[in-house]
Amino acid sequence: MAAEDSDSPLSAAEPPLPRALCDIAELLPSGGDTSAGALWKLAEPGRQLDANVVRVPAAGRIETHTEPDLDVLLLVLDGEAALVRTDGERRLRAGVLTWLPHGSTRGLVAGPDGVTYLTVHRRRPGMRIQPPDAADRLRPGGA
Repeated sequence: MAAEDSDSPLSAAEPPLPRALCDIAELLPSGGDTSAGALWKLAEPGRQLDANVVRVPAAGRIETHTEPDLDVLLLVLDGEAALVRTDGERRLRAGVLTWLPHGSTRGLVAGPDGVTYLTVHRRRPGMRIQPPDAADRLRPGGA
């Protein structure tokens, strides 16, 4: 997962610099590698995005679901998959960039050699501890 640019993070007083985060070629399966799940995650402090490189093994699947809040970009890096939509399946192969708009229902079925893909979306806000009456203030007529 090493990248050529291994600069350490700068102090808060200095502006951030663009830098390489990982080498995708080192993440892709080689030969009989059957690793599955998240191979890499964007974890930089202060980021506004979340990104993941995910491997789904042959015939593996991401169950059909609806994402209510976030648009997601999905880029197939290696292999192929079927994108399951409400109107049928669409084949995805390496190099295909797909927009998954928020509110859409989708699933994914990996092809015979599995699939590795990158997803990028706006970062979800973290959970915050609220006072007990905070939910009441969100309701119509709340305090």
